[in-house]
Amino acid sequence: MSPDPYRQPGHMRVGDTDRGIVADLLSAAYAEGRLTRDEHDLRLEQAMSAKTFDDLRGLTIDLVPATNPGRSVGAFSSAAAPQIDRSQSNSDADMSFAIFGGVDRRGNWRVRRNISNLTLFGGTELDLTQATFESDVVEMNLFCAFGGVDIKVPEGVNVRNETVAIFGGTSVDRVRPAPGAPTVVLKGLVLFGGIDAKGPK
Repeated sequence: MSPDPYRQPGHMRVGDTDRGIVADLLSAAYAEGRLTRDEHDLRLEQAMSAKTFDDLRGLTIDLVPATNPGRSVGAFSSAAAPQIDRSQSNSDADMSFAIFGGVDRRGNWRVRRNISNLTLFGGTELDLTQATFESDVVEMNLFCAFGGVDIKVPEGVNVRNETVAIFGGTSVDRVRPAPGAPTVVLKGLVLFGGIDAKGPK
């Protein structure tokens, strides 16, 4: 994907929409009991007066899962695995989060039937070119706001775009479906960001 204008450096100034997104995250954390009332009120006040992305990052860094490259919630081991019986695969969603950070999944990993990803002021790369598909149809539920998601698929895999884009977009390029190959269905919302799915050159 080309450089994304919404993957902003920390010194860039924020707007009301940026502050509102962080305020929603703080409210969710308070509702889940991860912040006390006083902590929520203090951080909310700081969010509303934030000037840069660095100001906002510090208010949420301890509230979201780790986004180190190669890790995600519910991920399988990246060790080599034999072809499996898709009818017996786990239907639980593979979830990952890139919030003011990045997620990078590549190599020989197992692609579950359902994949969920939240990319917020960050970037996600999902490389399926060496992965083992657990299902003939893989649904990716994506929420991408002020960031970018790159998806690489192997030769023959089909990609169907069902996302909704608001001041953003989803592109599908170099995809050449082959009979019997899996289909990846892109769902979700793209808000001031971009999703780029592409096959091999």
